[in-house]
Amino acid sequence: MREQALSTDPLLQIEDLVVQFVTSDGIVHAINRLHLSLNRGETLALVGETGAGKTTTALAIMGLIDSPPGRVVQGEIIFDGVDLLTLTEEEYRKYRGSKISMIFQDPMTALNPVLPVADQIAETIANHQGLSDEHAMERAIEMLELVRIPADRAYEYPHQFSGGMKQRVVIAIALACNPQLLIADEPTTALDVTIQAQVLEMMKELHDKLGTSTLMITHDLGVVAETCDKVAIMYAGEIIESGTLKDVFLNPSHPYTVGLFGSIPKIDEEVEFLAQIEGLMPDPVDLPPGCRFHPRCKYAEPACAEQAPAFTNLPGEEHWVRCLIYEGKLQITELPKGDLHNV
Repeated sequence: MREQALSTDPLLQIEDLVVQFVTSDGIVHAINRLHLSLNRGETLALVGETGAGKTTTALAIMGLIDSPPGRVVQGEIIFDGVDLLTLTEEEYRKYRGSKISMIFQDPMTALNPVLPVADQIAETIANHQGLSDEHAMERAIEMLELVRIPADRAYEYPHQFSGGMKQRVVIAIALACNPQLLIADEPTTALDVTIQAQVLEMMKELHDKLGTSTLMITHDLGVVAETCDKVAIMYAGEIIESGTLKDVFLNPSHPYTVGLFGSIPKIDEEVEFLAQIEGLMPDPVDLPPGCRFHPRCKYAEPACAEQAPAFTNLPGEEHWVRCLIYEGKLQITELPKGDLHNV
Protein backbone atom coordinates (compact mmCIF):
# COMPACT_ATOMS: atom_id res chain seq x y z
CA MET A 1 0.00 0.00 0.00
CA ARG A 2 1.36 3.42 -1.00
CA GLU A 3 2.20 5.68 1.93
CA GLN A 4 4.20 8.92 2.05
CA ALA A 5 4.38 12.27 3.84
CA LEU A 6 1.55 14.47 2.58
CA SER A 7 1.58 18.13 1.66
CA THR A 8 -0.74 20.57 3.41
CA ASP A 9 -0.60 23.23 0.69
CA PRO A 10 -3.93 23.18 -1.22
CA LEU A 11 -3.78 23.44 -5.01
CA LEU A 12 -7.43 22.59 -5.78
CA GLN A 13 -10.45 23.22 -3.56
CA ILE A 14 -14.02 22.50 -4.66
CA GLU A 15 -16.66 24.05 -2.43
CA ASP A 16 -20.42 23.39 -2.53
CA LEU A 17 -20.42 22.52 -6.26
CA VAL A 18 -23.77 21.76 -7.90
CA VAL A 19 -23.96 20.64 -11.55
CA GLN A 20 -27.22 19.81 -13.31
CA PHE A 21 -28.32 18.81 -16.80
CA VAL A 22 -31.70 19.86 -18.17
CA THR A 23 -33.23 17.04 -20.24
CA SER A 24 -36.63 16.13 -21.61
CA ASP A 25 -37.00 13.62 -18.75
CA GLY A 26 -36.30 16.23 -16.08
CA ILE A 27 -33.32 17.76 -14.30
CA VAL A 28 -30.37 15.41 -13.87
CA HIS A 29 -28.75 16.14 -10.50
CA ALA A 30 -25.23 15.08 -11.46
CA ILE A 31 -23.18 16.82 -8.73
CA ASN A 32 -24.78 17.69 -5.41
CA ARG A 33 -22.96 20.15 -3.11
CA LEU A 34 -19.58 18.56 -3.71
CA HIS A 35 -16.60 19.37 -1.46
CA LEU A 36 -13.12 18.20 -2.47
CA SER A 37 -9.55 19.25 -1.71
CA LEU A 38 -6.22 18.30 -3.32
CA ASN A 39 -2.83 19.47 -2.07
CA ARG A 40 0.24 20.16 -4.17
CA GLY A 41 2.14 17.04 -5.17
CA GLU A 42 -0.58 14.66 -3.97
CA THR A 43 -2.53 12.01 -5.83
CA LEU A 44 -6.22 11.87 -4.87
CA ALA A 45 -8.42 8.96 -5.96
CA LEU A 46 -12.06 9.69 -6.80
CA VAL A 47 -13.81 6.32 -6.53
CA GLY A 48 -17.36 5.24 -7.25
CA GLU A 49 -19.71 3.29 -9.50
CA THR A 50 -20.56 4.29 -13.05
CA GLY A 51 -22.97 7.23 -12.84
CA ALA A 52 -21.67 8.54 -9.51
CA GLY A 53 -20.56 11.84 -11.07
CA LYS A 54 -16.79 11.30 -11.27
CA THR A 55 -16.30 12.31 -14.90
CA THR A 56 -18.74 15.22 -14.55
CA THR A 57 -16.57 16.49 -11.68
CA ALA A 58 -13.51 16.32 -13.93
CA LEU A 59 -15.27 18.11 -16.79
CA ALA A 60 -16.43 20.83 -14.38
CA ILE A 61 -12.83 21.41 -13.28
CA MET A 62 -11.74 21.59 -16.93
CA GLY A 63 -14.57 23.99 -17.81
CA LEU A 64 -15.97 21.51 -20.34
CA ILE A 65 -19.58 21.17 -19.16
CA ASP A 66 -21.67 21.68 -22.31
CA SER A 67 -24.26 24.41 -21.81
CA PRO A 68 -26.97 23.59 -22.70
CA PRO A 69 -27.88 21.06 -21.40
CA GLY A 70 -25.40 21.31 -18.53
CA ARG A 71 -25.15 24.13 -16.01
CA VAL A 72 -23.07 24.86 -12.93
CA VAL A 73 -25.74 26.04 -10.49
CA GLN A 74 -23.51 27.07 -7.60
CA GLY A 75 -20.17 26.54 -5.92
CA GLU A 76 -16.51 27.37 -6.32
CA ILE A 77 -13.62 25.58 -8.03
CA ILE A 78 -10.55 27.31 -6.60
CA PHE A 79 -7.33 26.43 -8.40
CA ASP A 80 -4.10 27.97 -7.12
CA GLY A 81 -6.11 30.74 -5.46
CA VAL A 82 -8.33 31.53 -8.49
CA ASP A 83 -12.03 30.60 -8.74
CA LEU A 84 -12.17 29.01 -12.20
CA LEU A 85 -15.94 29.49 -12.39
CA THR A 86 -15.47 33.27 -12.53
CA LEU A 87 -13.26 33.11 -15.66
CA THR A 88 -14.33 33.92 -19.20
CA GLU A 89 -13.83 31.19 -21.82
CA GLU A 90 -10.78 33.03 -23.18
CA GLU A 91 -9.25 33.20 -19.68
CA TYR A 92 -10.08 29.53 -19.07
CA ARG A 93 -8.09 28.50 -22.16
CA LYS A 94 -4.93 29.82 -20.52
CA TYR A 95 -5.42 27.24 -17.74
CA ARG A 96 -6.75 24.32 -19.76
CA GLY A 97 -3.90 22.27 -21.22
CA SER A 98 -1.14 24.36 -19.67
CA LYS A 99 -1.88 24.42 -15.92
CA ILE A 100 -4.63 21.77 -15.83
CA SER A 101 -4.58 18.76 -18.17
CA MET A 102 -6.76 15.70 -18.53
CA ILE A 103 -6.23 12.13 -19.69
CA PHE A 104 -9.57 11.01 -21.12
CA GLN A 105 -11.02 7.53 -20.71
CA ASP A 106 -10.53 6.01 -24.15
CA PRO A 107 -7.11 6.40 -25.83
CA MET A 108 -8.58 4.92 -29.00
CA THR A 109 -10.74 8.00 -29.61
CA ALA A 110 -8.63 10.70 -27.89
CA LEU A 111 -6.19 11.10 -30.78
CA ASN A 112 -6.68 12.63 -34.24
CA PRO A 113 -6.38 9.69 -36.68
CA VAL A 114 -5.00 11.82 -39.58
CA LEU A 115 -2.11 13.54 -37.77
CA PRO A 116 1.23 12.00 -36.71
CA VAL A 117 1.43 11.67 -32.94
CA ALA A 118 4.34 14.12 -32.59
CA ASP A 119 2.35 16.79 -34.45
CA GLN A 120 -0.50 16.41 -31.95
CA ILE A 121 1.86 16.91 -29.01
CA ALA A 122 3.66 19.80 -30.72
CA GLU A 123 0.33 21.56 -31.37
CA THR A 124 -0.40 21.61 -27.64
CA ILE A 125 3.07 22.95 -26.85
CA ALA A 126 2.94 25.66 -29.55
CA ASN A 127 -0.51 26.83 -28.44
CA HIS A 128 0.33 27.18 -24.76
CA GLN A 129 4.04 27.96 -24.65
CA GLY A 130 4.42 30.08 -27.78
CA LEU A 131 7.36 28.09 -29.15
CA SER A 132 8.27 27.98 -32.82
CA ASP A 133 7.20 24.93 -34.81
CA GLU A 134 10.76 23.58 -34.74
CA HIS A 135 11.21 23.94 -30.99
CA ALA A 136 7.69 22.62 -30.31
CA MET A 137 8.51 19.49 -32.33
CA GLU A 138 11.78 19.01 -30.43
CA ARG A 139 9.86 19.23 -27.17
CA ALA A 140 7.20 16.81 -28.51
CA ILE A 141 9.84 14.20 -29.30
CA GLU A 142 11.33 14.67 -25.82
CA MET A 143 7.89 14.00 -24.34
CA LEU A 144 7.49 10.82 -26.41
CA GLU A 145 10.83 9.57 -25.13
CA LEU A 146 9.79 10.48 -21.59
CA VAL A 147 6.84 8.09 -21.91
CA ARG A 148 9.10 5.42 -23.45
CA ILE A 149 8.18 5.83 -27.10
CA PRO A 150 11.28 5.89 -29.37
CA ALA A 151 11.92 9.10 -31.32
CA ASP A 152 11.89 7.20 -34.61
CA ARG A 153 8.15 6.56 -34.15
CA ALA A 154 7.30 10.25 -33.71
CA TYR A 155 5.89 10.66 -37.22
CA GLU A 156 3.73 7.55 -37.18
CA TYR A 157 -0.08 7.74 -36.99
CA PRO A 158 -2.31 6.57 -34.11
CA HIS A 159 -3.48 3.45 -35.97
CA GLN A 160 0.14 2.23 -36.02
CA PHE A 161 0.24 2.08 -32.20
CA SER A 162 -1.16 -0.47 -29.76
CA GLY A 163 -3.69 0.55 -27.12
CA GLY A 164 -1.01 0.89 -24.46
CA MET A 165 1.19 3.00 -26.76
CA LYS A 166 -1.78 5.24 -27.62
CA GLN A 167 -2.35 5.79 -23.91
CA ARG A 168 1.29 6.79 -23.53
CA VAL A 169 0.86 9.34 -26.31
CA VAL A 170 -2.22 10.74 -24.56
CA ILE A 171 -0.24 11.02 -21.33
CA ALA A 172 2.57 12.78 -23.22
CA ILE A 173 0.06 15.33 -24.57
CA ALA A 174 -1.37 15.90 -21.09
CA LEU A 175 2.08 16.44 -19.55
CA ALA A 176 3.61 18.38 -22.44
CA CYS A 177 3.24 21.78 -20.75
CA ASN A 178 4.20 20.60 -17.25
CA PRO A 179 0.72 21.16 -15.74
CA GLN A 180 0.27 21.70 -12.03
CA LEU A 181 -2.81 19.43 -12.03
CA LEU A 182 -3.34 16.24 -14.02
CA ILE A 183 -6.81 14.68 -14.15
CA ALA A 184 -6.66 11.00 -15.14
CA ASP A 185 -10.12 9.67 -15.98
CA GLU A 186 -9.99 5.86 -15.86
CA PRO A 187 -6.60 5.94 -17.66
CA THR A 188 -6.25 2.15 -17.87
CA THR A 189 -9.84 1.04 -18.53
CA ALA A 190 -9.31 -0.04 -22.16
CA LEU A 191 -5.99 -1.81 -21.53
CA ASP A 192 -5.16 -5.39 -20.67
CA VAL A 193 -3.72 -6.18 -17.24
CA THR A 194 -0.06 -6.30 -18.28
CA ILE A 195 -0.16 -3.00 -20.18
CA GLN A 196 -2.25 -1.47 -17.39
CA ALA A 197 0.52 -2.23 -14.89
CA GLN A 198 3.14 -0.69 -17.21
CA VAL A 199 1.12 2.51 -17.71
CA LEU A 200 0.47 2.90 -13.97
CA GLU A 201 4.14 2.38 -13.16
CA MET A 202 5.07 4.99 -15.75
CA MET A 203 2.55 7.45 -14.33
CA LYS A 204 4.00 6.97 -10.83
CA GLU A 205 7.51 7.61 -12.14
CA LEU A 206 6.39 10.77 -13.95
CA HIS A 207 4.52 11.96 -10.85
CA ASP A 208 7.64 11.52 -8.72
CA LYS A 209 9.82 13.22 -11.35
CA LEU A 210 7.58 16.17 -12.20
CA GLY A 211 5.74 16.66 -8.88
CA THR A 212 2.39 17.07 -10.63
CA SER A 213 -0.75 16.87 -8.46
CA THR A 214 -3.08 14.17 -9.78
CA LEU A 215 -6.82 13.52 -9.54
CA MET A 216 -7.18 9.81 -10.36
CA ILE A 217 -10.71 8.82 -11.33
CA THR A 218 -11.18 5.08 -11.06
CA HIS A 219 -13.32 2.22 -9.77
CA ASP A 220 -10.32 -0.07 -9.29
CA LEU A 221 -9.33 -0.18 -5.61
CA GLY A 222 -6.12 -2.02 -6.45
CA VAL A 223 -5.03 0.94 -8.61
CA VAL A 224 -5.89 3.28 -5.72
CA ALA A 225 -3.76 1.30 -3.26
CA GLU A 226 -0.75 1.40 -5.58
CA THR A 227 -0.86 5.00 -6.79
CA CYS A 228 -2.79 7.32 -4.48
CA ASP A 229 -2.20 9.28 -1.26
CA LYS A 230 -5.83 10.16 -0.47
CA VAL A 231 -9.22 8.69 -1.33
CA ALA A 232 -12.67 10.22 -1.83
CA ILE A 233 -15.61 7.82 -2.26
CA MET A 234 -18.38 9.25 -4.43
CA TYR A 235 -22.03 8.20 -4.53
CA ALA A 236 -24.95 9.90 -6.34
CA GLY A 237 -23.01 13.11 -6.89
CA GLU A 238 -21.73 13.41 -3.30
CA ILE A 239 -18.55 12.53 -1.43
CA ILE A 240 -19.68 10.07 1.24
CA GLU A 241 -16.26 9.22 2.71
CA SER A 242 -12.80 10.72 2.37
CA GLY A 243 -9.42 10.50 4.02
CA THR A 244 -5.86 9.36 3.64
CA LEU A 245 -5.26 6.05 1.93
CA LYS A 246 -4.50 4.48 5.31
CA ASP A 247 -7.65 5.90 6.93
CA VAL A 248 -10.04 4.67 4.25
CA PHE A 249 -8.39 1.31 3.48
CA LEU A 250 -7.75 0.23 7.06
CA ASN A 251 -10.90 1.74 8.58
CA PRO A 252 -13.65 1.98 5.93
CA SER A 253 -16.63 3.39 7.76
CA HIS A 254 -19.49 4.29 5.43
CA PRO A 255 -21.71 1.26 4.65
CA TYR A 256 -21.19 1.89 0.92
CA THR A 257 -17.39 1.94 1.28
CA VAL A 258 -17.52 -1.27 3.32
CA GLY A 259 -19.62 -2.82 0.56
CA LEU A 260 -17.11 -1.80 -2.11
CA PHE A 261 -14.24 -3.44 -0.26
CA GLY A 262 -16.36 -6.47 0.53
CA SER A 263 -16.87 -7.12 -3.19
CA ILE A 264 -13.13 -7.65 -3.77
CA PRO A 265 -12.21 -11.35 -4.16
CA LYS A 266 -9.97 -12.68 -1.37
CA ILE A 267 -7.04 -14.76 -2.59
CA ASP A 268 -7.07 -17.03 0.45
CA GLU A 269 -10.80 -17.87 0.36
CA GLU A 270 -12.88 -20.00 -2.00
CA VAL A 271 -16.44 -18.73 -2.41
CA GLU A 272 -19.15 -19.55 -4.93
CA PHE A 273 -20.37 -15.95 -5.25
CA LEU A 274 -18.75 -12.59 -4.51
CA ALA A 275 -20.38 -10.26 -2.00
CA GLN A 276 -22.43 -7.49 -3.58
CA ILE A 277 -24.20 -4.27 -2.66
CA GLU A 278 -27.92 -4.86 -3.15
CA GLY A 279 -29.85 -2.56 -5.48
CA LEU A 280 -28.73 -0.01 -8.07
CA MET A 281 -27.39 3.52 -8.15
CA PRO A 282 -30.40 5.89 -7.86
CA ASP A 283 -31.79 7.71 -10.88
CA PRO A 284 -30.18 11.19 -10.82
CA VAL A 285 -33.47 12.65 -12.09
CA ASP A 286 -35.26 11.30 -9.00
CA LEU A 287 -32.80 11.06 -6.12
CA PRO A 288 -34.10 9.62 -2.83
CA PRO A 289 -34.59 12.05 0.07
CA GLY A 290 -32.35 12.07 3.11
CA CYS A 291 -29.29 9.87 2.74
CA ARG A 292 -28.89 8.99 -0.95
CA PHE A 293 -27.66 5.50 -0.06
CA HIS A 294 -30.44 4.53 2.36
CA PRO A 295 -32.52 2.42 -0.10
CA ARG A 296 -29.52 0.06 -0.45
CA CYS A 297 -28.18 0.21 3.11
CA LYS A 298 -28.65 -2.71 5.52
CA TYR A 299 -28.24 -0.33 8.48
CA ALA A 300 -30.94 2.12 7.30
CA GLU A 301 -33.62 3.31 9.71
CA PRO A 302 -36.58 5.68 9.10
CA ALA A 303 -34.44 8.69 10.00
CA CYS A 304 -32.17 7.95 7.03
CA ALA A 305 -35.01 8.74 4.60
CA GLU A 306 -35.73 12.04 6.35
CA GLN A 307 -32.38 13.61 7.27
CA ALA A 308 -29.46 14.39 4.98
CA PRO A 309 -26.34 13.36 6.92
CA ALA A 310 -23.54 15.83 7.56
CA PHE A 311 -19.83 15.16 7.16
CA THR A 312 -18.56 13.79 10.48
CA ASN A 313 -14.87 13.82 11.39
CA LEU A 314 -13.70 10.39 12.61
CA PRO A 315 -10.54 9.66 14.60
CA GLY A 316 -7.70 10.52 12.26
CA GLU A 317 -7.15 14.11 11.22
CA GLU A 318 -8.54 13.85 7.69
CA HIS A 319 -11.07 11.00 7.87
CA TRP A 320 -14.64 12.16 7.16
CA VAL A 321 -17.88 10.20 6.69
CA ARG A 322 -21.37 11.28 5.61
CA CYS A 323 -23.63 8.96 7.64
CA LEU A 324 -26.13 9.35 10.48
CA ILE A 325 -24.49 6.41 12.28
CA TYR A 326 -21.56 8.62 13.20
CA GLU A 327 -23.81 11.46 14.29
CA GLY A 328 -25.27 9.10 16.92
CA LYS A 329 -28.76 9.30 15.40
CA LEU A 330 -29.32 5.59 14.69
CA GLN A 331 -29.97 2.78 17.15
CA ILE A 332 -27.32 0.32 15.98
CA THR A 333 -24.99 -1.70 18.21
CA GLU A 334 -22.26 -2.61 15.71
CA LEU A 335 -20.51 -0.21 13.32
CA PRO A 336 -19.93 -1.16 9.67
CA LYS A 337 -16.53 -2.77 9.24
CA GLY A 338 -14.73 -4.11 6.18
CA ASP A 339 -12.36 -7.06 6.03
CA LEU A 340 -9.45 -5.66 4.07
CA HIS A 341 -6.62 -8.07 4.69
CA ASN A 342 -6.45 -8.89 0.98
CA VAL A 343 -6.15 -5.29 -0.34
